[in-house]
Amino acid sequence: MDSYYKPLTPEDRANVENYNFDHPNASDIDLLYHHLLRLRSGKSIEVPEYDFVTHSRTSKTKTLYGANVIIVEGILAFYSPQVTKLMDLKVFVDTDADERLGRRLRRDISERGRDVKSGQNKIALQLIIQHINKRLKLHTTNSRRALAKMELPVMNGTVTCDGTFGPKPWGDDPSQNGDSEKSADQISFDARLPNGWIDEMGRQLILPPRVHVLPSVPQTRGMHTIMRDRDTDQDSFVFYSERLMRPLCEYAMNLLPHMDVEVETPQGIPYRGRRLAAGTQVCGVSILRAGEALESSLCAVCKDVRLGKILIQTNPDTCEPELHYIRLPSDIKDCFVILMDSTVATGAAAIMAMRILVEHDVPEDHIILISLLMAIQGVHSVAYTYPKAHIVTTAVDGGLNDQYHIVPGVGNFGDRYFGTTHDLASTYT
Repeated sequence: MDSYYKPLTPEDRANVENYNFDHPNASDIDLLYHHLLRLRSGKSIEVPEYDFVTHSRTSKTKTLYGANVIIVEGILAFYSPQVTKLMDLKVFVDTDADERLGRRLRRDISERGRDVKSGQNKIALQLIIQHINKRLKLHTTNSRRALAKMELPVMNGTVTCDGTFGPKPWGDDPSQNGDSEKSADQISFDARLPNGWIDEMGRQLILPPRVHVLPSVPQTRGMHTIMRDRDTDQDSFVFYSERLMRPLCEYAMNLLPHMDVEVETPQGIPYRGRRLAAGTQVCGVSILRAGEALESSLCAVCKDVRLGKILIQTNPDTCEPELHYIRLPSDIKDCFVILMDSTVATGAAAIMAMRILVEHDVPEDHIILISLLMAIQGVHSVAYTYPKAHIVTTAVDGGLNDQYHIVPGVGNFGDRYFGTTHDLASTYT
């Protein structure tokens, strides 16, 4: 909540020594509430950046995207009833009063340009203690037990919690898994179960319900063998990966709404068939750069499909995905969107791309994510975040290495497809 302090007026700034930053009126609760509503609905927000030296907001903001888990942290997080109504779980961490004061002094002196001496833009030690005590008494302590679902004591500087919270893994509920009685040796070679898949190591993987894996027939196994071979040259890699992309796109088209129709053949005989439901619009969005490789295959199976592009890269400092470029059709909210990426490892980029689509008012169940190869971790991450979306892939591998690369995987798909590296061995280390 520190980002939501209100800028001080000239009068308050002139008397900053006596300004109580620990009163609820010092925070923009309405803006916080509005931002939480957007995050819960999967929309992005621009978090303000507050300068604690000048006591004003800077021109910079931080883009934050909606997520399935949102953590709100602040000593006054439970003050506003409208904010607390948005919370599914409330936790109050009861820290020793002297420890709180010590942390506060260290933070204010080292990070916020304040001192224990009185003076311009400084807060006296006595006022810090006075404000902290008043805040805890008036706005926190009296309401913590009524509002918090669980209170965590702090022991030796560590929050202790007796309990584990989180979604139930796929596989705990037999109704999610189809026939869970079958053992691995009872499964046919094509490894296709209603919600199961046998990976390249022979392990049975339980998949979420809306994940679709193309049947592992000899042709697809053969193409995967060539793609995964480190000695495969670029021309062969491109040729066989594009051969796999075509049936991948065809499968995705099967998930679009169709209707029954009757046509007349040249022999004058009626034929009952199916076609895309009236009014169905299809748009393809590639996650750059490797996802762009699937565009030609999608255009080959879907006539006049419109294309969009999203560039997402990982911030080396925060290790979080960041949006760098976006180009989408103006009416994308009315389309079924086929989201394309060559491989999905952790699922972070795919999840962010899907958040962007949802932010542009694309219904979640109108999104179809297609990828040549996915790691099981990425499958579950995407499926848990967007359970109504469809996921289509040609194979699911059973894990990631320490560098978060899919194993056994295909190496760096973008480098091998576009020929942007001459040291292919580096993609396997």
